[in-house]
Amino acid sequence: MRQTSTAPRNNKLKPSSNLIMNGSVRVRVIRTLLAIQNGQSLSSVLDPLLNSLHDGDKGFAHALLLTTLRQWHALARLLDTLADNPIDEVEVRTTIQVGLVQLLYLEVADHAAIHETVEAAKEIEFAHSTGLVNAILRKVAKNPSKFRKKCDKKHSLPNWLAYQLKQDWSEQYDELTQGLRQPAPMFLRVNSAVTSVEDYQQALDGAEIDADIVELTTGFKIANSPESATATTLSTKGLRLHQSTAVNALPEFALGVASVQDMHAQLAAPIINQALMAKLSAENANTDSDSAESNNNELHILDACAAPGGKLAHWLELISAKNESSLFHVKQDDAETSPAITDIKVTAIDNEAPRIERIRENLQRLNLSQHDLQQADNSIALNIVCADATRWQHGKNKKAATNEPVFDAILLDSPCTATGVIRRHPDISILRTEEDIEQTALLQADILHNLWPQLKAGGYLLYVTCSILKQENVEQMQDFITHHNDAVAIEFTEECSWGIEQAIGRQCLPIDSASGDGFYYALLHKTAE
Repeated sequence: MRQTSTAPRNNKLKPSSNLIMNGSVRVRVIRTLLAIQNGQSLSSVLDPLLNSLHDGDKGFAHALLLTTLRQWHALARLLDTLADNPIDEVEVRTTIQVGLVQLLYLEVADHAAIHETVEAAKEIEFAHSTGLVNAILRKVAKNPSKFRKKCDKKHSLPNWLAYQLKQDWSEQYDELTQGLRQPAPMFLRVNSAVTSVEDYQQALDGAEIDADIVELTTGFKIANSPESATATTLSTKGLRLHQSTAVNALPEFALGVASVQDMHAQLAAPIINQALMAKLSAENANTDSDSAESNNNELHILDACAAPGGKLAHWLELISAKNESSLFHVKQDDAETSPAITDIKVTAIDNEAPRIERIRENLQRLNLSQHDLQQADNSIALNIVCADATRWQHGKNKKAATNEPVFDAILLDSPCTATGVIRRHPDISILRTEEDIEQTALLQADILHNLWPQLKAGGYLLYVTCSILKQENVEQMQDFITHHNDAVAIEFTEECSWGIEQAIGRQCLPIDSASGDGFYYALLHKTAE
């Protein structure tokens, strides 16, 4: 999801492309924070910051930046109570908030935090504010526990977002808003085509990296006919590290044995894969020997909005594993008469060329590029397309294109406000605005309306967001089904060990026992009109 730019009041920053990375560590962090307030995402400015520093300073800079962002709005409210007059200069406010973080959260020695922050104000050419910066930080340093308690008392979100969460999640509100200001754990997805979660846990242990196995169970009902449905369950296993670790320290990471992926994000590929397998099993069970030859044994699946490619890679891993999770190994009652899947065509789209390149890089590391798939198995074809999901039609540039339904399954990792991943991307609480919700919901609807006609009758669409706002999730699905008579929501059963049941789908919040991010899942079945 592209991030919405929102510039602060009285912003005097130079264009972000001219971001200067020199001066003290604190000055570089301040300039990075100013760039974020000027509309730049954390992901675009973090590497330039860290790459500009000596190794010994990177840890402190990273902690100072991320902690300041996580506590940003709480610090801003505290600052307003500490100043005798409103502080309108963004640079001054930012500098003071960086000083407050050192005193309240990072336990930097008082004299160092105050002196270095005052010097930072001079370096960014706001020497006129040094008296104010010094006075406020000295006041806080006299009783840091008092001000830390005051800062932690409520949420650290923009008021509009806190209000919306109160409306959507009143019972979970306090725990949720406090949880969003905490760091998120690091999860690993193990490539099941290469090794098992248990074996990789042992490999981590050998590298002195502690990790727990997290197992999530998913249950849902697949419609066999208008009158009947079959319950299906699946288990998804991942690894939760006790401490975040550099990927180059992970055993065989470069060889594609494991990937960094949130535990709740790891649900997507298994769900859509299992739905498709259940569909094929039901079709095979209803196929007799006289009609077997007429059945199409080719599958075409779509990953829409696929970048950076984690869910796509997971799906390809499941398909290529050639075990019980593979679409090539759907259980059949009579192998001689039931048609087997012999070819799978995988299409992935995203609308930005750099993000397409990121998909290719991730698949290459995992040995899942088109070349790798062809070398391993000629029956999997992968096509990655740079296109706008609100307008893209499969095959529209081909002479024989008819724009008829072509896909057996669609995974739509929909654009959203990303409010469910604020723990990992705390800049979201600065960059997002209340207006973004409505605009994003309209974008989601446009994508759904464009992709749905391209799904075959009997096919499945898995709708996924990393949002915790109901307007982008369950309310979006309710509206969609109201306007599409051929769309039926698949029921998740009580077998599910994750998420909160919604009128349609399930909602994960970043406060459950798995400690995953805030993801929403809804599985839709397309019926014949």
